[in-house]
Formats: sequence, structure tokens, C-alpha cells
Amino acid sequence: MRWRDLVRASDLQAVRRLVESTSFFSSAEQDIAVELVDEALSKGKLSGYEFIFADAGRGDGVLHGYACFGPIPSRPGAFDLYWIAVSPKHQGRGLGKKLLREAEHRAAVQGAIEMYIDTSGRSQYQPTRAFYERAGYRTWDIFPDFYFPGDDKVVYRKRIGAGPAVAIGGQSSVNQRR
Repeated sequence: MRWRDLVRASDLQAVRRLVESTSFFSSAEQDIAVELVDEALSKGKLSGYEFIFADAGRGDGVLHGYACFGPIPSRPGAFDLYWIAVSPKHQGRGLGKKLLREAEHRAAVQGAIEMYIDTSGRSQYQPTRAFYERAGYRTWDIFPDFYFPGDDKVVYRKRIGAGPAVAIGGQSSVNQRR
């Protein structure tokens, strides 16, 4: 297994195949995953998207997993984890945990203090939410019926770097209760 952060044109289809293989994401969501890769290809660092690709290093365009993350422009010291996906063949072997830890590490090196992750509240995503919670993420806020009726948006947060937390604007009602 090899880590790679250089985005290649072949990653457009490799990411689509990977997220499709998980059976979690709609075709519209798959399109979004590919759009982020395309944005990184066309704009480089200016896109705000960083990637970690896990592959066998054979150059065959087959990904075992990947993560996409980047700074939140309106919240200094904060990063978003936009995507993390592991092929079904490689799930349950710790690759997701390694990708998440590597994204956290790379963000912290760049000055990140906290990482945010958004996910669905649907029951299908319970294993995903449990994964984030095992990794030390806590619910920051829940937006009822965000994606569509019955599908809440669940936002997780974790401190990943040193230094004081940066407070900008108001805090969510969930955060105020904690």
C-alpha cells in the first residue's frame, strides 16, 4: 500500500469507481466526489482541496481508499474532511482509520486546530457515524431534514492541533449544551 497526494487525471474515474463500489453514494454524490478531484486538477492548491490516495503503487488506477480535506476559509484553524472512502475489499482492515489519521496529521501540520466532518443521519450511515465517534469525533450539530425529509445532516468536530480554539461567530445549540 502506498500513500500518494499528487492528483492525476486518472483519479477522476478511479474516485468514481471507488465511491460507486461502496454502494453508499447516489450518482449525484459520486459526481460531487469527482468534481472535487477535477477542481484540484484545474486549480491545484488554490482549489482548497487536498487528497490522500491509497493504492498499490502499480499505476493501474485502482484505489484502495482516499480522503479529501481542506481548510475552512471562514474559520481559521479549522479544516473539513470532505470525503473518505475505502473500497469494500479493503474495509475492516484499518485503512479508513489510517486515512483519517493521516488527514488529521497533514491538517495539523498546516496549523489546523480542529477538523469537521458532515455526514448523513440515515440509518445506513450508522456504521460511518460510529467510525467517526471511535476516532474521537463528537457531534457538533444536527440539522434536521437537511438533505431531504428524514435525512439529517450530522456534523462532527474534533480538536486535532495545539493552540487555543478560534471562536468565530455564534456556536450551534448542540455545542452550547456540551
